[in-house]
Amino acid sequence: MEYAVQGTLDELGTPLDQITFVVFDLETTGVSAAEHAITEIGAVKVRGGEILGEFATLVDPGSPIPPFISVLTGITDSMVVAAPKIEAVLPSFLEFTRGTTLVAHNAGFDVGFVKAACAAHGHPPPDHPVVDTVVLARRLLTRDEAPNCKLATLARLFSGTEPRHRALADARATVDVLHALLERAGSFGVHTLEELRGFTRAPTPEQRRKRHLADAVPAAPGVYVFEDHRGDPLYVGKSVDLRTRVRSYFTASETRPRIREMVGLAERVRPIVCATPLEAEVRELRLIGAAKPRYNRRSRFPERAVWLKLTVEPFPRLSVVREVRDDGAAYLGPFGGSRAAEDARVALHETFPLRQCAERITARARRPACALFGIGRCGAPCEGRQSAEEYGELAEAARRAMELDASAVFAAMETRMTRLSLDQRYEEAAADRDRLAAYVRVAARMQRLRALTALPQLVAAAPAADGAWEVHVVRHGRLVSAGVMARGVHPTPFVEALVATAETVVPGPGPLPAALAEETECVLRWLEGPGVRLVQVEGTWSLPVHGAGRLRARIDHAYRGIDSHRPREGRPER
Repeated sequence: MEYAVQGTLDELGTPLDQITFVVFDLETTGVSAAEHAITEIGAVKVRGGEILGEFATLVDPGSPIPPFISVLTGITDSMVVAAPKIEAVLPSFLEFTRGTTLVAHNAGFDVGFVKAACAAHGHPPPDHPVVDTVVLARRLLTRDEAPNCKLATLARLFSGTEPRHRALADARATVDVLHALLERAGSFGVHTLEELRGFTRAPTPEQRRKRHLADAVPAAPGVYVFEDHRGDPLYVGKSVDLRTRVRSYFTASETRPRIREMVGLAERVRPIVCATPLEAEVRELRLIGAAKPRYNRRSRFPERAVWLKLTVEPFPRLSVVREVRDDGAAYLGPFGGSRAAEDARVALHETFPLRQCAERITARARRPACALFGIGRCGAPCEGRQSAEEYGELAEAARRAMELDASAVFAAMETRMTRLSLDQRYEEAAADRDRLAAYVRVAARMQRLRALTALPQLVAAAPAADGAWEVHVVRHGRLVSAGVMARGVHPTPFVEALVATAETVVPGPGPLPAALAEETECVLRWLEGPGVRLVQVEGTWSLPVHGAGRLRARIDHAYRGIDSHRPREGRPER
């Protein structure tokens, strides 16, 4: 005989209307808890929809607040000069939160700063339960309701308080967002804190129902394609173990709202087994570019790449184009967008006084010169003041700067930035820095790619498991064959067979004659990996001695400090 047993209150969980939440927000001098400091704390204590108290204070960070942080938050050095330091504020804040559940929007950021402050001043780290309204919103809201889960977006839906990057105001807005999300969670049967925390981690019913889609997927490297009922690709991915990766989409570890939505639409998973992980990576890029699955965000539109072109005409000019033609012109790219291409063009114009007009000019044509001639930025070939030979020397120097030697542009822009800085024209100097960076980064990338794409054929091998070797054949930067040579197999016939069965490549024009930049970069990363051996190389594989690659490190070093202090819009989110 079986007897019904009534569960204990602990087993039932704590009802949400009996939970005391402390919803808090921090303002800081940057995004790294290890390197930056808190400038403001705001917190609201609520239970059962009723506000029990508030906590708010400015905090002296002990160092100057970066100007862009002051612009973002409105908190200046003069405002915090008389504020208490964090070691004086922290005990009061910890007492305010004692015995409560912490809530924050993007909680990892705020809790991380609190833990860092506790560690620095001898307090035990907080062990409160934590609810993240970002994670909860991703679980409960559709893209039609909220295009993203930033606090400002959710506040427009659920709150009358507008977030303005001040701690208490943002905490109050988060309270309204929390209550709205808890109300919606109730319709999913979430009524206790334990159910709430489990709800954000649990797989959706659709994920559980679709687990069988992974049953026929092999445990091998390759590409997987989620398809809908019509066979159209929804999402393309790659993995060194297809079965393990595909199974993860049907578990609680997959929390991305877009991907959970995709799983609900999927009717089958098509595996494509590949010989090597590199082949899988390349095939993934090609499939995404060809099929453009709507749930993939990366590399869906490689054809939208932008190039900077030095035209072929009596008086060449720099033009931003979207197509590389077999016309003998010099090309620099690909750029991610027109803005970066325009920045690089300005950097070249600052160095070489090429004409900037779009009209076609011939040796016999005559028209009045524009204002650029008056300020020394153009030699006025349109007015006959500069011969085709004189102008041709400038154009050849610009071509060399695009393809081989970046030193002239770097020196000219560096001199200009120094002059602007001495005149305290810092914003103009920063703009020139960004233009120089756009030029150097893309020139370094193109020269690195071109070194490989110039080779008619390259065969390389890398050690694999159990003494085997991964062997790849690359033609003009395109992966054309891949195979795994088992231990003890004679390499010569294996390589000859792999080369004989490889894809034939007819190179096109430009720096990328046979493959997209992303594919050639994948091949380069593999070639630079540990243990790779070159088997055959047709042609010369080299970089220009005065190329942009030697300047790239200086550019990246200059930006490293800037990027680490730059706040992400609307708070950093995953």
